[in-house]
Amino acid sequence: MSAPSNQTTGGLESTRIVLASRPVGAPTAANFRTDTAPLPAVADGQALVRIKYLSLDPYMRGRMSEAESYAEPVAVGDVMVGATVGEVLESRDPSLTEGDVVLSYSGWQTHDVVSASQVRKLDPDAVPASTALGVLGMPGFTAYSGLLRIGQPRAGETVVVAAASGPVGSAVGQIAKVKGARAVGIAGGPKKCAHLLDDLGFDAAIDHRAPDFADRLAEAVPDGIDVYFENVGGAVADAVFPLLNTYARVPVCGLIATYNATDKPEGPDRWPAFYGRVLIKSLTLRGFIQTEFAREMFPDFLRDMTTWVADGTVRYQEDFTDGLANAPEAFIGLLEGRNFGKLVVRVAE
Repeated sequence: MSAPSNQTTGGLESTRIVLASRPVGAPTAANFRTDTAPLPAVADGQALVRIKYLSLDPYMRGRMSEAESYAEPVAVGDVMVGATVGEVLESRDPSLTEGDVVLSYSGWQTHDVVSASQVRKLDPDAVPASTALGVLGMPGFTAYSGLLRIGQPRAGETVVVAAASGPVGSAVGQIAKVKGARAVGIAGGPKKCAHLLDDLGFDAAIDHRAPDFADRLAEAVPDGIDVYFENVGGAVADAVFPLLNTYARVPVCGLIATYNATDKPEGPDRWPAFYGRVLIKSLTLRGFIQTEFAREMFPDFLRDMTTWVADGTVRYQEDFTDGLANAPEAFIGLLEGRNFGKLVVRVAE
């Protein structure tokens, strides 16, 4: 984020969307506020960046809350966090020049002064710059590292992934196919399921909104499930767990079904049954945050995924929203499953 300074960049201001209040349950427009703030002068080792694209991701809901998590919450009044792609307008570092396109973590705003050491220069002539926020960025690496390090799919095994039409899930299924596994995706609605089958090459796609979802899933995995990549939790996980094979692996990436929950789930205590299945089936469940694998695996990810995207082995879908002012509504829709693919805000043309 911007470094503190007593001087500004010639009066240039950044339009920002800040956290106005902490949501109770699902976020609403009232939890966000738009303001402007002067930008500090560009110091040695820094650059002024105009934001072109902003990534919207489910993890941001957790950062709006004060509940215990793997990262500090956004303070009320601070800019909402997020990965961005921007154009360098001014640089005081030899590694960056005016016109360069960079990946930074500037959040929900139009401009930022960034440390040159904290950005990654992109080549928009090789692949669209927005892919650094999706298939060639954090979501793609989350899929790559979680599946290959924890899931460890082998040829002939069955991999099931929840939220399969999203940027993480779609990459999981396609990487599973690269490794010779059978890919079964769970998504919401016929359009998303058709996309998994027709565009991404999944072996089966199950609509979790179907009244007979659990039966359809069981029919799609006659040999059981060897790897379940968890993005959702809730009723989807309830249908998956009875189908897990002995020694199945479960990378736990997200639990979007419960992000807006305000009460404990109703019904009997299901922990005994859950732990009983973990024990009886010798299951491996491992929660992870992609950053823990970055030092070791990110170079391999960039090499492999760039090759797979370039040759068409891995395909991706982007869902664009125009204008920073529309980011809150787009984010609310993301948590409701309204997006179709990687959700990106075009902040500037």
